[in-house]
Amino acid sequence: MATAVRTLSGRVGAAFVSRICQATGLVVDVAAEKVITANAVAAIIFMVVGGVSSVLVELARAEWLQALAPGLYYRVLTLHGMNMLIYWIIFFEVACLYFGCSIVLNSRLVGVRLAWAAFGLMVAGAVLTNAMILMGQGDVLFTSYVPLKASPLFYLGTIFFAVGALIACGVFFASVLVARSERTYEGSVPLVTFGLITAAIIAVATLIGGVFTYVPAFFWSLGLMNLDPEVYRLNFWSLGHPAQQINLAAMVTVWYMVASLTTGAKPLNEKLSRFAFLLYLFFINLGSVHHLLVDPGLTRVFKVFNTSYAMYLAVLGSMIHAFSIPAAMEVALRAQGFKQGLFGWLRKAPWGNPAFSATILSMALFGFVGGTTGVIFGHEQVNIIHHNTLDIPAHFHATVVAGTTLAFMGVTYYLLPLVMRREVLWPGLARIQPYVYAVGCTLHIAGMMIAGSYGVPRRTATIALENAQHVFAQPAYWGLVLLGVGGTIAAIGGVMYVAIAVASVLFGRRVPASDRPFAPAPAHTIGGVTVTSGVVTKEHSAPGALVLVFAFLAFFALVWF
Repeated sequence: MATAVRTLSGRVGAAFVSRICQATGLVVDVAAEKVITANAVAAIIFMVVGGVSSVLVELARAEWLQALAPGLYYRVLTLHGMNMLIYWIIFFEVACLYFGCSIVLNSRLVGVRLAWAAFGLMVAGAVLTNAMILMGQGDVLFTSYVPLKASPLFYLGTIFFAVGALIACGVFFASVLVARSERTYEGSVPLVTFGLITAAIIAVATLIGGVFTYVPAFFWSLGLMNLDPEVYRLNFWSLGHPAQQINLAAMVTVWYMVASLTTGAKPLNEKLSRFAFLLYLFFINLGSVHHLLVDPGLTRVFKVFNTSYAMYLAVLGSMIHAFSIPAAMEVALRAQGFKQGLFGWLRKAPWGNPAFSATILSMALFGFVGGTTGVIFGHEQVNIIHHNTLDIPAHFHATVVAGTTLAFMGVTYYLLPLVMRREVLWPGLARIQPYVYAVGCTLHIAGMMIAGSYGVPRRTATIALENAQHVFAQPAYWGLVLLGVGGTIAAIGGVMYVAIAVASVLFGRRVPASDRPFAPAPAHTIGGVTVTSGVVTKEHSAPGALVLVFAFLAFFALVWF
């Protein structure tokens, strides 16, 4: 129905076709619903492409199999990197941005035609780049370092995608401003939207860096200009590493949202959580410098400062979130009566809800593996030793694959009924899917860590070279086998996720507006709107979460040592 929303100020906002979600009490813009669905579906399609290529890469690195010839290995690795690090993640993040600026704010998506134009540019760019890779005209890996040269269409496709994503960010910011002017929500912008604003600001800076990287590369590939390799590297790392920081901000936002939906969690100190997001905004991208430690274009002082003092400020933001989210969950669950001992609340948590389990597993793997290795390997002295070994892919698989991807899988189980209005099929399979994926990721990362600790390089197709000057110790080969086994299990978990999501969209029972989402939580708050009863007061403490945080700090110190 076409609705003219009466705002909190009493004025009547612009009319738009909408429905009321009875599960959250929020106004759902039907136009936003469609564009969110389109971006989420595109994300899953490109995840499939990246997932298939990942299995081939993992089986190739398992030395006992060597599933790909060396030349083909780099082609498939490029396909894997572009689809998993860029297309799957950013399409899903754009869907989250539209969700956060319209549905969470009880508002409308402005510039719907622009949103569809952005989607078209992103799809066209991703398809064009993938086509060039599959045709053997883009075997340059994710970094595409000059003087490695791809087809001009490879760079053009990347430019199309970056411009489309920039337009999507513009639509997001415009929608947030309109919601603010029409006062469709009360008080400050909700924390979920605030976190997404942080992600979008980082995204704009990152995508502009992508344009400055690939536009000169495009003209260079046409033979119209010279391109200095050092200049290219400096420009590329304004895109390559910050792209993963978009993921970090979006992932943490999803953690807050799913914690709220599944347990009724509300941050104990929302201002502190917002401050932590601001730390990301100002300091997180400085981590890019650890890729440039041997480059002559940067001063020694700049390298040392950014791989130590500045990096620690970004880590402080993560530590705040690391306490805030579990503590909020504990307080909410204790308020519901689960007060036995330090961890009675954790035992009684909704582990059968795949959104909850995926979020907790995402937090654990990201924090204990991705976070610790990120700080340690990002440090100048340690990075010099580890940077070109499999330790570094182990780190970013712990952050992007085990962290961000698991979080996005979890929130999908709510987006399916809330946005796509489809019942989640095969709930039994959905309950175990996050665990299968997490176990596979853990083994996969452990295999890379073992191999990397023995010096196995990250970019080679094989270490079994004739007349090699260096012979790797046997544990290095065991690590590569574990890498392949874990990657295969993770791929099975990924297939389960894709099958559940696709089948639910195509064949799931349509959810009426009055129905609740899959495995609904008791009391919860989202977007500043209280949905059901359930009192969470400041008098409740979180001793269990505090113990978990100190256990993490002890683990961190041990790993650093």
